[in-house]
Order: sequence, then C-alpha cells, then structure tokens
Amino acid sequence: MSSRGGFTLASWSQLEKMVSRVDVVLMVLDSRDPLSTFSRRLESMVERNGRKLILVLNKADLVPRSVAEEWKEYFTEKGYTTVYMAAARHMGTLRLRRTIRRVAPSLPTLVAVAGYPKVGKSSIINGLKGRHSASTSPYPGSPGYTRHFQVYRVDKDIMVVDSPGVIPVEGGELEMVIRGFPPEKLDDPVPPAVKLIERILRYHPDAFKKAYGIAETNPLRILEELAVKRGWFYKATREPLIEEAARTIIRNYHDGRIPFYIRPSQILGGGGALNDKGEGGGGAVT
Repeated sequence: MSSRGGFTLASWSQLEKMVSRVDVVLMVLDSRDPLSTFSRRLESMVERNGRKLILVLNKADLVPRSVAEEWKEYFTEKGYTTVYMAAARHMGTLRLRRTIRRVAPSLPTLVAVAGYPKVGKSSIINGLKGRHSASTSPYPGSPGYTRHFQVYRVDKDIMVVDSPGVIPVEGGELEMVIRGFPPEKLDDPVPPAVKLIERILRYHPDAFKKAYGIAETNPLRILEELAVKRGWFYKATREPLIEEAARTIIRNYHDGRIPFYIRPSQILGGGGALNDKGEGGGGAVT
C-alpha cells in the first residue's frame, strides 16, 4: 500500500492478488461522470483472471433518474453488467445483491469492491454488509485470505471483502489531482479548481449560481466571490483568500453540493466515449 496525501492507494500487484482470489469484482463509478472514473486497467485485470465484472454507478441520487438510466443503457449496450445505486442513502442495495447472484459463476460467492478515491466504495461495502453480517472464516480455496482482508458474510450466497481496492487514478490530469489528493493536501489548489470550474460550467452554466448564488462565469472571479462571501481574506493584504475557496469547491464537488452531471449524449462522438472494445478515447478511460 502507498499513501498519497491521506488516501491509501493499493498497488496494482496488491489489487491483482485481491482480484485473483474473488469471484466477482464491483468497479464503482461516479454516476455524474462515469467515463472519467472507469479504469480500463482494472477491467483488463478482471478479464485476465477470468473473474466477473459488475459496473456500479454510485451516487445516482446526485443525477436525474433519466441520466442514471441513460448511463446504464450505454454500458449495457457495450456488454457490461451495470447497476446504479445511491449507497450512502441505502438505495439500490437489493438490486445489487440480485445482480451479484445472477452474475456469480457459483454460490456462495466472494465479492471485492474497487474504484478510484471518492466514488463511494466503503458505502457500498457497508450497504452490502448491513447490520446483520458477520466476519467469516477464510473463503474455501483461498487459505490465509483473511490474514490481510476481513471477509464478511452478507447472506448465505454472498461474502464481501471488507477492504476497498483504492486504485491509482489513471485518467486525465484533473481527475488525478482532485481524486488522488484531499483538498487540504494540495500545495496549490487554484489551478485544479479552475479546471474543475471550467468543466462544470461546460455542462451546467448555472451550477455556481445554484450552489453559491454566484452568477460569474470566470473561474477566478468565482473563487474571489466565494472567498468574499465566506469572509476569507489574507490578513496582511485583505485580498480574497482564493486558495481556501478553491479547496471548498473541490470538496463540494465530491460531496455533491455543486450540481453537475454529464449525459452520454453530451460526450458521444467526442473524445470521451468508450469504443466498441471498451477502450476510452481522449484519456477519459485507460
């Protein structure tokens, strides 16, 4: 394991070991922008080990239901087993369990959860475990497995590894920064915040008016106005403390306070779509 600014990232070799010892892998995606949180490398790892893959579009409560349905249809048409849910609100867990049972090569089955930071992997694990789950003995055929990973029995058919695979972010530079580091650990949060603001405005021009009452469309002016609204100023110069505003915007993006989502129709034919082989273009999916 390696730590990056507070996140514990698994090495690819550790992820490979986990994937090789389970039956089903849940790749967790952010429903607001699934392509930017899709890992082609994890998919290849699952295929190489002959395991079953389920795409879980999490945080579906942050998008209209029609958007979640469109993304589900998009991935399903490309051959992926896909479900959407809002794990933090305990919505969709039963649907996910049914899908796991349907996809599993045999029952009982062992499931691992993996994905980029901030996509809600722990919430999905906790949702599957529920209040009545209990730790179990090592999974048959994998002696010593629980030496490093605790396994919980969800029900008579499903067991889940109680350790999310936090994979290194492979996508574009923006995702690498905003997902690979907590905002508090960024030396200069302004450049990634500006890129994030530009990305949000591209799809939702009124997002910051809805979130903060700021009608500006210039990213730096948005940061300045937010700092002024919150009373954040440098003591010496009384200039707006835009670094704190930048960290707040990155943080609020992750927790869903800024309205943002992308529809498949907005990126199809552009640089971010998956092709028929499941490979991404434009760096959105690796």
